[in-house]
Amino acid sequence: MTDNTRASLLMLGSMGAFAFEDVFLKRAATALHPGQVMVMIGFVGALCFWAVAAAQGQPILTRRAFSRAALIRSLSEAGASMLYITALALLPLSINAALLQASPLVVTMGAAIFLREPVGWRRWSAILVGFAGVLIILRPGSEGFQAAGLLTLACVFILAARDLSTRMMPADIGTFQLTTWAYLALVPAGFALMYLGDVQIMPVDPSHWGDLIGALLTGLVGYWAVTAAMRVGDVSFVAPFRYSRLVFAVILAAIVFGERPDLWMYIGSTLIIGSGLYTFARERALRRTTLSKTLPQA
Repeated sequence: MTDNTRASLLMLGSMGAFAFEDVFLKRAATALHPGQVMVMIGFVGALCFWAVAAAQGQPILTRRAFSRAALIRSLSEAGASMLYITALALLPLSINAALLQASPLVVTMGAAIFLREPVGWRRWSAILVGFAGVLIILRPGSEGFQAAGLLTLACVFILAARDLSTRMMPADIGTFQLTTWAYLALVPAGFALMYLGDVQIMPVDPSHWGDLIGALLTGLVGYWAVTAAMRVGDVSFVAPFRYSRLVFAVILAAIVFGERPDLWMYIGSTLIIGSGLYTFARERALRRTTLSKTLPQA
């Protein structure tokens, strides 16, 4: 089995785990306040990843956690989670997952604007097609418009800020350091969300512990698998497998919540995923061209 094959299987597994995490989070966030769910998941998740980081000699309480790039990443993770878990409680799971697939397109756009990475007219066209797919799913101005979808869309832009700030992080900062900081950021963000909603921490009914534990475990597995996938395989080969999350989400949404996406959702999703796949393919081709120009000629 090649490294890319192993990495693609890990990426598929991570996307399946994240889809299950969304199911558990949605059920937990409709039974409890979303902010309380964030506090509990963030606290326990941070402890788990902190233990792994410590075992690998990666310090958590360090000045580097408060560097500009690290703070932007942690704040972006917190803000995106506040929006995402709120949207999960309000939106159908399949629509939420479909809108989330626009994230790679926003990252490409952000890299061009803020990091001055070269993006040609072909990829800009793909980005516009992808956003057309977003509008088809949201359908603003129609009876089918769901305002909560704007929360997911805002979450996508904040996640792009997280990913772009990750690119600016020093290479010697460990993955588990970053993940621990991200989970720690969920705790104050969850309390802030509870403060905005003017709610207090509620006792957890025993029937809800299964969803909370399920969300935590599947999230941990998903983070581990996606990290392993990106380290084992070529990024340009592995990244497109992220779109499998939508397939898992649609299946689980139908089984668990009885959701039946309409034709417009499928059309919009096709445009988003198609433009994203084209963007990945274009970036891979450009990378190969650049590499061939830098290699010594025989």
